[in-house]
Amino acid sequence: MSTAPPAAPQEQNITKGQTRGPGARRWGGRLPGPPRPATPGTVAAVAAATLVAALSLPLDEPGVGWLITAGAAALAVLVARPVASAGPPPTPVARARWDRLAWGTATVALAGVGTLRAAGWLFALCLLTATLTGALAIGAARSMRAVVVTYLMAPAAVLRAAPWLVLGLTRMRRAGRGPAPARMIATTMVSVALLAVFGMLFVSADAAFAKLFAAVLPDLRVDSVVRWVFICCLAAPALGGAAYLRAAPPDLSDLDRTQGRAVGRWEWAVPLGLLAALFAAFVAVQLAVLFGGERHVLTTAGLTYAEYARGGFWQLCAVIGLTLVVLAGAARWAPRQTTGDRAVFRAVLGSLTLLALVIVASALVRMQVYIDTYGLTRLRLLVACCEVWFGVVLILVLLAGIRTRAPWLPRAAIAAGVLALLGLAVANPDALIARDQVHRPAGRIDVAYLSGLSADAVPEIAELADAQDRTCVLYRLGLRLGEGEWRSWNLGRSAARDVIGDDPHPINPGECSTSRYGY
Repeated sequence: MSTAPPAAPQEQNITKGQTRGPGARRWGGRLPGPPRPATPGTVAAVAAATLVAALSLPLDEPGVGWLITAGAAALAVLVARPVASAGPPPTPVARARWDRLAWGTATVALAGVGTLRAAGWLFALCLLTATLTGALAIGAARSMRAVVVTYLMAPAAVLRAAPWLVLGLTRMRRAGRGPAPARMIATTMVSVALLAVFGMLFVSADAAFAKLFAAVLPDLRVDSVVRWVFICCLAAPALGGAAYLRAAPPDLSDLDRTQGRAVGRWEWAVPLGLLAALFAAFVAVQLAVLFGGERHVLTTAGLTYAEYARGGFWQLCAVIGLTLVVLAGAARWAPRQTTGDRAVFRAVLGSLTLLALVIVASALVRMQVYIDTYGLTRLRLLVACCEVWFGVVLILVLLAGIRTRAPWLPRAAIAAGVLALLGLAVANPDALIARDQVHRPAGRIDVAYLSGLSADAVPEIAELADAQDRTCVLYRLGLRLGEGEWRSWNLGRSAARDVIGDDPHPINPGECSTSRYGY
């Protein structure tokens, strides 16, 4: 007589003491997955944030819609809380709530730059940086290795989030907490009918309300519907993947270790000591070149300002970047167990860092000479800001050398870059460039470059002394202001419309059709 096989023991989650709910799967690896299906609140929050993105997101330009979408996405991810377990004490991921909140706030702030500035290049940099701060907010990584792993987890999380959300929606229906599809359709139709009837009555009763109603009413053209579907197809998987990682935070504590397997003292100290000696020789020989400034340029035969500024500038930038990589490697593998190890560590890395700071200063001097001579541009401004950030990171490295251990250094370096980018947005870089060009001597103003700036530069360009140059540049910028939909509103374009007006001033096309104005 056969007996029934014994019941399988309850499957254990990747975290000890945490059991899986019915229907859950063991993912294994670093991405274990939530122990239970998505909660009703998570499903509703992801759906609502997707709808907000479809209605608010301007795909072709910066605007307030990006801030609205980022805020809705942040709320949706906050709803997907990690599931508590009765196991061991919380991991560092769970303890770093304030850290995750700070990075999440930075992500929303970077997306909100589109509300202030119309410069597309600046907003693109902010969005790219927002992906990094968003990864830090979700994964709470403490090292660059952990950040990279969080990025690599994103595609898998997006794929696994779909069945997780669908299973949560199915559980809602079975539990009676979610309406059936037929009832959802009926509820939607009744809501639309009521809003349409009473909305039309209010529109016919008041002209001001009619204007407001027309501004917020969705445009039901074919291209608008295609745009909604496209945004939903992008936003829903991204939000679902973020909620999935938020509900099951990956344990990256083994990647957050700042020190790897130590090597011998002389195995690292000799190569880096020789490198520091090379840096010292370069600085000693090139002091006149690095800090000679205008005097060095004028007394050197055949050396122009451009040659002085450009000569070796990019090589010096590469040196600084490689130096940071070398310092990171030394901080990971250099031994620090004994007093002698720590003394050698501080001496070698400290001298190398100080010499790198001198090279940062030399690169900034070269760039400043170039800017003073030929004017400010976007590339020159970005390079100068990057050099300043390199200098800040090197100073942080010096501070970290005091205790020889600094698990906070990678995040502090990223935070410094985020603050620098937000500070650049507040400073209004296109306006700074325009102000520098406008106040240059007559005949040295690059009006073609001014014509290619964003609407942020319009108030400064309005100060051009030459009437024809001012009119032509403002005319060209006015043509790019667009129709001004609510989702693409921002402060820069609003200020530009106050200067130019809704319609660009009509002028004779022949006056502004020359290459001088970029046509």
